[in-house]
Amino acid sequence: MEMSASMRDRLIAANHREYGESYEQLLFPTPSQAQRALAHRAELLDDLHGRVAVGYGGTKLDCTGLSPGCRICAEGGWSCLFITGRCNCRCFYCPTAQTENDPPTTNAVDFRTPADYVGYLERFGFRGASISGGEPLMNPKRSLAYVRAVKKHFGDAMHVWLYTNGTLADDDLLRQLADAGLDEIRFDIGATDYHLDKLRLAAGVIPTLTVEIPAIPEDLPRLKGMLGKLRDAGVMHLNLHQMRLTPHNFEHLSARGYTFLHGEKVTVLESELAALEVLQHSLDNNIGLPVNYCSFVFKNRYQAQAVRRRNVQFMVKPFEDITDNGYIRTLTLLGETATVTRQIENFKALSIDDDLWSKGNSPGKLLVHPQLLKLVNNSAFRLQVGYASCRQLPSVSYHNPFITIPVSPAKSVIIERGRAVADVELGEEARERFIKLFLAGDSSSPSVAGNDSLAALAPFEHGRQGLQDYF
Repeated sequence: MEMSASMRDRLIAANHREYGESYEQLLFPTPSQAQRALAHRAELLDDLHGRVAVGYGGTKLDCTGLSPGCRICAEGGWSCLFITGRCNCRCFYCPTAQTENDPPTTNAVDFRTPADYVGYLERFGFRGASISGGEPLMNPKRSLAYVRAVKKHFGDAMHVWLYTNGTLADDDLLRQLADAGLDEIRFDIGATDYHLDKLRLAAGVIPTLTVEIPAIPEDLPRLKGMLGKLRDAGVMHLNLHQMRLTPHNFEHLSARGYTFLHGEKVTVLESELAALEVLQHSLDNNIGLPVNYCSFVFKNRYQAQAVRRRNVQFMVKPFEDITDNGYIRTLTLLGETATVTRQIENFKALSIDDDLWSKGNSPGKLLVHPQLLKLVNNSAFRLQVGYASCRQLPSVSYHNPFITIPVSPAKSVIIERGRAVADVELGEEARERFIKLFLAGDSSSPSVAGNDSLAALAPFEHGRQGLQDYF
């Protein structure tokens, strides 16, 4: 779906607010520069077409040789536990300060014991878990305890991996991690000037050896030249991330002359192009090292979608359903009180499960599951659409409806439901196209353009497709 001018304006305004006066230091592309960059990206994608598997709405490539952990992440089955907030490196691209010795945390909820985290993984149906930070090996006992507990409980049913800059790795610690059951280890060699000595220690010890780094534009020639060395060192997968601007790394990134892009967050244009060029170089030279470009929009759309879908299952009501993009959709029929009453009587006469409909909070409202719309005289009602999302909290906020989910005898997680957008009442023409496009999945229906009346609803239904816009 084409991004509307109003959406662009909202993103620009949000980015401006985030950085305040410092925003003026950032270099964004002019329209002609953006067009040239888009043309270059299109050339790269055209060259890669047919040689790579592009997945997840066009946001991730190459999907052919993803590591086991990346496959689980992409499929929405991953939990990332930040074992500590401290790190012993100060990488210029790091998005956070990484100076706090926080307790193990995921989704803003802390898990102070391995047993609590194991219960959480089981209750929410995860298939993969990672140990991250900070630098997890700054607290090796804690990292080992969580890896050991997760693998002891789940065995091969749970793929466990660990992120590290590698500076504290040695033969003994890597053997302990292997004995604890660690399935995959990911080295950020960007933190160590691309040295491979610590990485080589893990080859043959940890089953899957991965390198995961940001695509640093000025390091492009160097990275291309060392792909064969990575392969020969035992690296099985190379993950390249798009660099993202944050208030923490602002001074470092803004001083490097990068071109920044507007979006849900500010990203580096040259980083995306560098990642695609590395992928192209690996294929052109038959290096045999799978390269995965993990774009910011993949993370922002699909990782967030997975979180939403995981949480909404606990709060969706029988007369509601869940959209592809992980939001609870509520359909409300609006009409005269007598008309609503007759419709309820019709449902009862047809022995419709009364869980599939509910009286609204006023006499002229009737909430219905989408499958019941075919039983409704549309001319007698107006249709209102609402969307809600759910998030995990460490404690009750009392601002919205919530549910308490026990994950162990000593630990519970709060799921809170909140409105994602104001309810929208659809006109007759928009209602018919909404039903065809979003409920019936009619591929013959025209897609939603940026100025369409349904454009505001589309992100809650399916989300955006493709790599990010350049502006």
